Amino acid sequence: MNDTIRRALEDFLRRQAGAERVAIADVKLLSGGSIQENWLIRADVAGGDHAPELDLVVRTDAPSGVQGSHPRAEEFALLQAAFDAGVTVPEPLWLCRDANVIGRPFFVMRRADGIAAAHVVVRDRRYGGDRAKLLERLGMELARIHTIRPPRADLGFLAEPDGPPALYAIRRLRAYLDAHPTPHPALEWGLRWLERHAPPRGDVVLCHRDFRTGNYMVDENGLTAILDWEFSGWGDPLEDIGWFCAKCWRFGPGGDAGGIGERDDFYRGYERESGRALDRARVHYWEVMAHLNWAAIALQQAERHLSGEETSLMLALTGHIVPELEYEILAMTEAA
Repeated sequence: MNDTIRRALEDFLRRQAGAERVAIADVKLLSGGSIQENWLIRADVAGGDHAPELDLVVRTDAPSGVQGSHPRAEEFALLQAAFDAGVTVPEPLWLCRDANVIGRPFFVMRRADGIAAAHVVVRDRRYGGDRAKLLERLGMELARIHTIRPPRADLGFLAEPDGPPALYAIRRLRAYLDAHPTPHPALEWGLRWLERHAPPRGDVVLCHRDFRTGNYMVDENGLTAILDWEFSGWGDPLEDIGWFCAKCWRFGPGGDAGGIGERDDFYRGYERESGRALDRARVHYWEVMAHLNWAAIALQQAERHLSGEETSLMLALTGHIVPELEYEILAMTEAA
């Protein structure tokens, strides 16, 4: 962060905090943001309700993005809706739509303690506390997210499916694959399987759409925050259940539920909080959908690198997981 951006951000924070003076004492670019940039900021504050110090995260756009990712103003509205619903998220503070302030729109939220790195969370049992209790808590948090339902004026930018949410998702994925210059027959096979086995329309709720290990924070005692709302939209509640349990998001052999434990613990927390029984047999369908969705995102991540929009080894390597996802799709649909 150069001096010009630092001064502009200090002035923005001063005005929003109603302070006499704000001085950024420490700033650090956080790792892990493949689509957005996240800056950890500690600011000294003189005057106003936020003195003497603010620990913040500033979230803004990366140099390039992927299809379906919400702009910052929309993600801020989603974060605010989740916060108001009692979901454990970083408190959203201020939104800046004016790209002239630091060169890109951004929003500011309070810092949450803990770590999110999936490869650490699934292997290091110092983090997250008791795994069964952590999974129950995650199930409860997801149930709270699913209490947010259309219509919502504050979330009017979200398109509500005009039929079964699964078919809506399939149309979106097929349109992307049809426009892609390289054919992917295994993904087309998976789409056709999903189309033939699509469940009817049921409850439509706010789906996080990236609810997985790596997108929540934990400390030594348990959960501290649910992160990354950029893909959220109206959908079938089981979409999030399938995404969390999908093999592609387990990061190791630690268990079917997010790579950290057993499904039954996760399901129990969800059912207890929601008061509704999950259709366990239908979760498999949404796990197949999760692999298709992740494959499409992985292709887009690779294109960001190959097109020259954003040179990144991480983006380039992401493209190499597509064959593995294709294999899993074939195996899962054959078994079913």
